[in-house]
Amino acid sequence: MPPPFLSYLRVYEPLRVFDGATGAPVREALARGPLTPESAGPRDRELCLRAQLRSRALPEGSVDVLSIPGPEGSPLVCPLDTRPRAGAALLAFLDGAAPVLPPAALPVSVRTARQLATAAVAELGDAAAHVVSASWTVPLPWFALVEQDGRQFGRDPRRVWWHVPMAVARARATAAEAVVRSGIGDAGPAEILAETAVWLERFDRDSVVELDYGGLVELFDDDTLLGDASAAEVHAALAALGEGDGEAAGACYGRLVDFWSVAAGRERAG
Repeated sequence: MPPPFLSYLRVYEPLRVFDGATGAPVREALARGPLTPESAGPRDRELCLRAQLRSRALPEGSVDVLSIPGPEGSPLVCPLDTRPRAGAALLAFLDGAAPVLPPAALPVSVRTARQLATAAVAELGDAAAHVVSASWTVPLPWFALVEQDGRQFGRDPRRVWWHVPMAVARARATAAEAVVRSGIGDAGPAEILAETAVWLERFDRDSVVELDYGGLVELFDDDTLLGDASAAEVHAALAALGEGDGEAAGACYGRLVDFWSVAAGRERAG
């Protein structure tokens, strides 16, 4: 089975953030062994499928983590937050679907599903989910957080990702939002950048932000991925907007649409 066709923004926080009783499940998951980024999407899917097979609306409270090396050998940790993320997705489904669809699709009543989803989201308390995802594409505003030269490319397993210090990611999100609002208005990309900036502020300042193509790498061959200049195009578009050159910004956008239309076409075909 192919991996989920999702891209990800993840935040890896210092282990000290997870001190105390509330952080115990994260520390225990780290002690058991972190997942690899390539296995995170399939793991989320497996837990959700298991819940469906057991006629449950949401996965049980399993805790899984990813980890990367931090300063002086101390790990940085990204909990997958699978259950609360599934709860948020269920609430979005309940709020956005046609009224006849949830009763037919859910193994429990709509009222019960909403109660369970609300409780799952509340499990995060005052914290935020460490992972956000997008299906079949990478939201173009996410590329404002990274630089083209910072891209990392893996062949075995195949993977495309960036790591950015939290302070840098926050500054880039704020600067890009200001440029976009000035250049094209408040809707669309500006709103995504604003939401992303607010989300990033929820985490420790010593964290690292990861942009990961996830399962989308399966939609492209190696040569296409190596030639992908999405981050460079987004920064070029931002520079053009900052200079008032809408035509140049539009040309960058057109090239981005052309590249990502491959993934969009696969979604429509599916």
